[in-house]
Amino acid sequence: MSIAYCLCMTEGILLFSEEGCHFCFKSRKSKLRLHWFFQALVLIAAGTGLGFMVASKNLSELPHLMSWHSMLGIGTLAATGFQAACGILVIFPKLLHLSTPPPRLKLYHATCGLVVYLLATVTVVSAMFSDWFQATVKGVAWWAFLLLPLFPALVVMNQITNAYLPRKKLTS
Repeated sequence: MSIAYCLCMTEGILLFSEEGCHFCFKSRKSKLRLHWFFQALVLIAAGTGLGFMVASKNLSELPHLMSWHSMLGIGTLAATGFQAACGILVIFPKLLHLSTPPPRLKLYHATCGLVVYLLATVTVVSAMFSDWFQATVKGVAWWAFLLLPLFPALVVMNQITNAYLPRKKLTS
């Protein structure tokens, strides 16, 4: 699930970045399709990961949802599903007879997407405070893993705020 959120979701968001993207030679329509593909991969991997975690907890007869990480994870999964549904509203506003204009829907989708991405980042970071992770990874490697998800989060925040926040015109 960490790979899905850290790689697929990040790449799915950064497809629209002007600064540089692996797919910058593609048209907007192609980028949109790649965005859908990466976000669908996130949903599939997250659902699969959830299934494995529930099965593992059931086999070991351990209680579910007993840590901050698991609670954040459920919230992240729910927010991801909600955000995917909102993405469909952005694509098909006329079919759903929405009164909100498409540019405003895109702004809402981008803003909510940023919140979901930051929630996913907090969830991934919270996993690093688990007993298992701290027993497995120690020293400098632990700090590297802790900082690793934070740098893409800063890049994504910068991209979304630069793309959607209103810019003030400077007058001399």
